[in-house]
Amino acid sequence: MSALPAAVAAPDSVEVLPPLAGRRRIAAVLRKDPAALAGLTVIALFLLVAIAGPWIAPYPAQGAGVVDPNTLTLPPSAAHPFGTDDLGRDLLSRVTIGARPTVLVPFAVVILAVSIGAPLGAVAGYLGGWADRIIMRLTDLFLAFPSLLLAMAIAAALGPSLTHAAIALVVSWWPWYTRLVRGVASSLRQRDFVEAARSIGVTNRTIIRRHILPNTITPILVQASVDLGIVVLAMGGLAFLGLGTQPPGADWGLMISEGRASVLSFWWISAVPGLAMLLLVMSFNLVGDALRDVFDPRQYR
Repeated sequence: MSALPAAVAAPDSVEVLPPLAGRRRIAAVLRKDPAALAGLTVIALFLLVAIAGPWIAPYPAQGAGVVDPNTLTLPPSAAHPFGTDDLGRDLLSRVTIGARPTVLVPFAVVILAVSIGAPLGAVAGYLGGWADRIIMRLTDLFLAFPSLLLAMAIAAALGPSLTHAAIALVVSWWPWYTRLVRGVASSLRQRDFVEAARSIGVTNRTIIRRHILPNTITPILVQASVDLGIVVLAMGGLAFLGLGTQPPGADWGLMISEGRASVLSFWWISAVPGLAMLLLVMSFNLVGDALRDVFDPRQYR
C-alpha cells in the first residue's frame, strides 16, 4: 500500500497519445490479450451486479441484514448456492448487494482523488516556482505516511462508516496523482503547442485547463486502472477492521470479518466474499497491465 506505484515512479514511461491512436492501441491489445478482455468483462459484470444488486438478489431483505434462524450456516445448495452465514442470511444475496459499496465506492474514491490531485499537479508542474514548492511540500507531507495507515487513522478519527472510510482513502490517495501529473506537466510546459499558446497571450489558467490537463489523461488512466484494485482491497481492509461498512450492512470486507471466527467449520462464509474480491482485484490488475502495454512507447518502436 505504501509503495510508490509504477506509473508515479516513472511518469516518463507513459506516452501521451491522440485519442484515436489510443483507442486503436487499446483495441489491438485487447484482441491479442484474452486475459485483459476477460478482466474487462468481469469488471463490467460486477458493475452491473453492483447497480442492480437489490433487484436481482434472491433474498433482498437478508442482504440488508434480516436474520433467518431456520437457515443457520447451511452449506451451498440449490436453495442457497453460496450457503448461509451464522445468522441464516443467504450469502448470494449479501454478496450481490455488498457489491455496491465494494465496487462502486472505489470508483468514487479514485475519481475524487484524481479531481483533487490532477489540477494541483498541473499547477505545480506548469507554473513551477513558489506554487510548485508549496504544493509539493504539502504532497510530501501526506506521502510521508503509508497510505493505508493514514486512511485508518483518518477513518478512526472521523468514526466508523462507509462514507468516512471513503473520505479517508481520498485524503490518502490524491497526493499520488499530484506527483504523477506534476511530472507530466513539467515536461509539457516546454512543448511547442504550449509555447505557441503563451506567445499569443493565452492565460496560464486556460493553458492548464485546455492544454496541460487533457494531455495527462493517458498516464492518469493507466494509474487509476491499477489503483482501483488497490482501493478495493483498502476498502475491504477498513471494513474488515470495523472502520468501514457497519453491521448489518453487506460489504465483502465486513463479510470476511464476520466469518473469520468459524472459517475452519463453515469455510464458505468468508471464502465466498473473499473469492469475489480476489476476482475483482485480479481483473483490475489485468486491465491495468494491458493499458500500461498500450501506452508504453517502448512497445511500439
